[in-house]
Amino acid sequence: MIIWRFVATFFYLGKLPFAPGSWGSLGALLLWLLLPVTFSVHLSVIIILFVLGVYSSSRMVKYLDDHDPSEVVIDEVVGMGISLFMLPHSPGLYLLAFILFRGFDILKPSLIYRIQNLPGGWGIMLDDVLAGLITFALVNGIAIIL
Repeated sequence: MIIWRFVATFFYLGKLPFAPGSWGSLGALLLWLLLPVTFSVHLSVIIILFVLGVYSSSRMVKYLDDHDPSEVVIDEVVGMGISLFMLPHSPGLYLLAFILFRGFDILKPSLIYRIQNLPGGWGIMLDDVLAGLITFALVNGIAIIL
């Protein structure tokens, strides 16, 4: 179970005492700063983390007997990765993406709220995927205008 907790908490960032989702999102932001801005690298990392996230968060749901454990932040990592997909390494765009993503993740408007009710790791992961897709669209729209 230790390896899946390590993955689900994204190197134990989710175990930090205050706002674990924000710590997970910051971890993703730092990871994205280290990655080259290439389609294949970004897409590969998102897919790998998503697959690991569905499995590890499903394991954590069963292990902790909690439908959405707060220490599981791999979902925020994936959602933030989607938010930053193919963006140039720009502090302003990254900050905007972080703020928008956290807002959508916390407030969970409409479909984002409903999709989190899917069982196990699917609900945990897909609400953040949707928040990431909305953030991606908004940040890229703003980046085009600028």
